[in-house]
Amino acid sequence: MNVDRKHLLASVEMAHFVSHGSLVLESAVPESLNARAISVLDAGMDRHPYGTALDTAFPQGTFVRELLDLPAVAGAIQSLVGPRPVIDHHAVHVRPPRGGEAQNLHADAVLDPRVDAFDVQLMYYPKAVTLEQGGTLSVPGTHLRRINESGIGRYQNLAGQTRLTCPAGTVVLLHHAIWHSGRRNDSDQPRYMFKIRFNPTVRQLRLWNTDDIDDPAVRAALTTTFPWSAGPEGRLELINRARLWRSLTGDADFDIDYYLTRAQLRPQTVDSAATDSRLGGGRTADGWAMA
Repeated sequence: MNVDRKHLLASVEMAHFVSHGSLVLESAVPESLNARAISVLDAGMDRHPYGTALDTAFPQGTFVRELLDLPAVAGAIQSLVGPRPVIDHHAVHVRPPRGGEAQNLHADAVLDPRVDAFDVQLMYYPKAVTLEQGGTLSVPGTHLRRINESGIGRYQNLAGQTRLTCPAGTVVLLHHAIWHSGRRNDSDQPRYMFKIRFNPTVRQLRLWNTDDIDDPAVRAALTTTFPWSAGPEGRLELINRARLWRSLTGDADFDIDYYLTRAQLRPQTVDSAATDSRLGGGRTADGWAMA
């Protein structure tokens, strides 16, 4: 999967992903493909082992590959995880009419310690999702606040949470650690969602179109605030975002309001005059006289 540069994400879009933990491609899939999707999803799909190459799991000519090869979808995937991602897992989720229980809030990661790499989950909705159908609830900006998978399950509502409603053919790309939950379907129609989790096989370094890397809108996107982390609490998110942006861009000096620089300030230069003075009498730290 090598995508023309014009279809890659821009830096502003990447900055949005870093701050929000998600990117929505509304109506990215044509209706002709959406019309075929339901029968394909109802028929089920073969499972593939963890780490299966994309070309092996979904070869040319398959429905899923046709979906992933759409320019906007392919460009977003390559921008986030590179040209040759592997499949972590995939699944079809169907919520029946008037059925299904609301999930507890959770993250799809068991205390994942990575701060300079991430997996991406693609969620495809072949039919429109209404508020009555429940949709996927998520809490923007939580992906860099590390938790164990079910550690937040006791919380029912968080300030700033969103419920996805979207037209048919919408594709959502999520950072693997964002806090989310599937909601109950209270409509008379089934709700369909197809999910794939991608693992990168290359370093996630400037994989997108960086032509606008110096656009002031990039920094504005990186400093987006959310109600759940309002006030001084939000400074931790700025540190986490700056750390990830450094890794993604290769700019080791990037910072937001000096928070990360201050946290990493550990000078290594030794003041020889002060050291000699503390040791006294021209002796080294181990007590031997200096020549």
